[in-house]
Amino acid sequence: MTLANLGQIAEAAEDARRTLSLAEELGYPAGEALALADLAFASGYAGDQGSALQLARRAKQIPADVPGWIARLCSYTFTDVLIEAGDPAAAERVCTEGLARSRDTGDLQSYARLLIQMAYLDLQAGRTEDAAAHLRESLDTAVRTGGWIHVLSGLDCCGYLCAATGRCADAVTVWVAYVALLQHGGYVDEPADARRRREALRTARQGLGSGRARAADERGAAMSLATAAEYALMLTAPGPQRPDPGPGPGTLSPRERELLTLVARGRTNAQIAAQLYISIRTVSSHLDRIRDKTGCRRRADLTRLALTEGLA
Repeated sequence: MTLANLGQIAEAAEDARRTLSLAEELGYPAGEALALADLAFASGYAGDQGSALQLARRAKQIPADVPGWIARLCSYTFTDVLIEAGDPAAAERVCTEGLARSRDTGDLQSYARLLIQMAYLDLQAGRTEDAAAHLRESLDTAVRTGGWIHVLSGLDCCGYLCAATGRCADAVTVWVAYVALLQHGGYVDEPADARRRREALRTARQGLGSGRARAADERGAAMSLATAAEYALMLTAPGPQRPDPGPGPGTLSPRERELLTLVARGRTNAQIAAQLYISIRTVSSHLDRIRDKTGCRRRADLTRLALTEGLA
């Protein structure tokens, strides 16, 4: 799986085939299921959806006495392959089953991952409100549990949600942030996903015009993962999300607004001090004044305020 994420598809498939052969020889169902799921994943990366579907179906048919997390991984893989194969009805059945198992066992990582798939299925069916609700729950779960790879996946889905609801600037910002953060993390974009996103990005940028598209690009490229996650949570909220009551950033000095922007971009106090050529103590004093003026006590609240007001 790691090799596939790094784009080394041939090596990934070879490792999975060796594992499958050994697991079958040993009579080891758990290893067999994992190998089949990874082979399906590698086949999907290589664009061989027929083989991916066959392998994922075999993985799902492994006896139910394998560890539960492996069964849930197989549900995720099978759902993903069914979506790519153009069978959303079957994908939704498998995904719903996997979500129920994940929820019942408290497997929050699998739960967050499967919720993203359900959000994609919602979007395909035109259920944008359901998609937003599922995506928000996935992002919230992933942030709380430190599942940052699932946050990344959620950002990509959020771009499609924004595009489907006519929010072109937000779609461009989220997608640019996703691509930049994916590359920063050392991950390789799945080729079919990359092609779809490039086309969707082109359409969204055309709808904005060059000036607004450039601003959206710059905003996304500047986001840290935590800031992008907060931004996506705002975009998937059921109604307008405002920061905690307070006078707002209009009462801040230019320097304080600058600090607020840097906080929203994920900078630490030490990094802000180095960038602005001031002491860490001065940064802390500025932030204390910002908190007093805005009522935003936590760093996440300051980030949300900056995003809401277009400062980040």
